Amino acid sequence: MRGMILLLALLSAFPPLSIDMILPALPTLAETWNQPVATINLILVCFVVTYAFFLLVYGPVSDRYGRRRPLMVGLSVFVVSSLLGAMMDNVSSVIFFRALQGAGAAAGPSLALAMSKDLFTGKDRERVLAYLGIIVPLAPMLAPTFGSWITAWLSWHWIFYAQAILGLIALIGVSRCPETLVSRSSNSLAQVAGAYIRLAKNPTYVALTLLMATIMLPFFGFIAGSSHIYITGFGLSEQNFGYFFAFNALCIMLGSIAFLRLVRGYESKTLITVGFTGILVGGLGLLFGEGLGQWGFALAMAVIAFSGGLSRPPSNNLILEQVKHEAGAASSLLLFTYFILGAVAMWFVSLEWESKQAIIGLLGVSCGGLCLTAWLTMRRMGMLRHE
Repeated sequence: MRGMILLLALLSAFPPLSIDMILPALPTLAETWNQPVATINLILVCFVVTYAFFLLVYGPVSDRYGRRRPLMVGLSVFVVSSLLGAMMDNVSSVIFFRALQGAGAAAGPSLALAMSKDLFTGKDRERVLAYLGIIVPLAPMLAPTFGSWITAWLSWHWIFYAQAILGLIALIGVSRCPETLVSRSSNSLAQVAGAYIRLAKNPTYVALTLLMATIMLPFFGFIAGSSHIYITGFGLSEQNFGYFFAFNALCIMLGSIAFLRLVRGYESKTLITVGFTGILVGGLGLLFGEGLGQWGFALAMAVIAFSGGLSRPPSNNLILEQVKHEAGAASSLLLFTYFILGAVAMWFVSLEWESKQAIIGLLGVSCGGLCLTAWLTMRRMGMLRHE
């Protein structure tokens, strides 16, 4: 079980590994290529957009053909595009191969979530998702720091080489992993893809998916704006930015650890409520804490990060409990919604705002308040199904 959890964690870590490792290099790339921040941030946005759309491909394919083969194809695409991206030296080519990276990376998290549905049930799956919530934040903790070291000592090209190595390690792990889907769909691929229509007719699944995706918008806004805020705004070095970013990821990990402890005495739904409330409070801290410097910004984001780590494992498990079959499609649609809304948030924060901190704070307040209200309403109406 331990080995499977580690493999699921590595597969789930591809988004932060791919996104966060290059963050410290963005200001340098903007200066080197003489491009505005909004153009350079397309390196992030295009990755997220293609990643999100290809999530919709891997889910139904895996319900029809199993999890292993689609995973190996996706990871192979990721490795090749990383190697090719390392050889480029202009913004257009890098954006193109980052988009191709996203197409390959999408296989990891969606099928890792589907595999958790294949292998575990109920509270066991909830605990496994919490363990992933502890392990996976190591990626955003370490990735910016590694990225800053690579940028300072070598060049940004080596960030792509490092990602290719990580993809190759995951590919070897999947090749040694048995197929987890016991009962594959006998329908044609077109019929299997119709799972998205069937999921759209499940109102509780749709409502929870939209809710849990919306609450993630401040996190994506932070990813897009953090390097500008810390490096350009506060004047920190790329290395110190990496440490502050790692602090934020540590808070996500601590939130998941807290969930494992608190769930012994409190309902999962209560902890989701606490998490949503914390995101609202953190957003208020960002809005009214301007002028407090990097630590004021970091501490307010720490509240949001901890609250997200607390609420994410039970909320993902609750969404999976709303479907009995077609876990691949359900997982893919869930993550697609996360990341397509996240791409919008990243684009929004990348615009030439006077204060990106205030914009991220506004996302925290509006999304936290809206989602908390909707969540409490769903609880009162008894809309939630459990396995």
